[in-house]
Amino acid sequence: MARDAGANKVYFASAAPPVRYPNVYGIDMPTPDELVAHNRDIADITKEIGADWVVYQDLEDVIKAVHHGNMHINQFDTSCFNGEYVTGDIDQKYLALVEAKRSDLAKNCHPQRTDEEEIGLHNGS
Repeated sequence: MARDAGANKVYFASAAPPVRYPNVYGIDMPTPDELVAHNRDIADITKEIGADWVVYQDLEDVIKAVHHGNMHINQFDTSCFNGEYVTGDIDQKYLALVEAKRSDLAKNCHPQRTDEEEIGLHNGS
C-alpha cells in the first residue's frame, strides 16, 4: 500500500521481536504457518512483506526492559517469540492440534463448528 501511494522506500520497524509461534494461553492468534516470521529470517520477512528494510526489537532487550521496569518480574511468557512455553506441557502434537482446529483454512472448512469442539486452554489452573 505504501508503494501504491508513491513511496520509494518502505521500512518496517517493530517494538517487539518477530512473532514466530502461536500463543496458546487464551489468545486466538494465527497458527505458525500463518505467521509471516515463522521459519523465516529477517531477509525472508523483508522480501515477504515487500519492504526495503525491517528491524525488530531484540527479545533479550525486551526482557531486560521489563525487568528494569519492575524488578519483581523474573519470568514472563515470551512463547510467541521463542517457542518456549512456560507451562512446559506444550509439544508439537498439541501445536498440530491447534493448527488443525484454529487455522484460517480449518475455520473456513468448518464454519458451523460449535464452542464444544474448542481446544482446552493451558492457563495453569
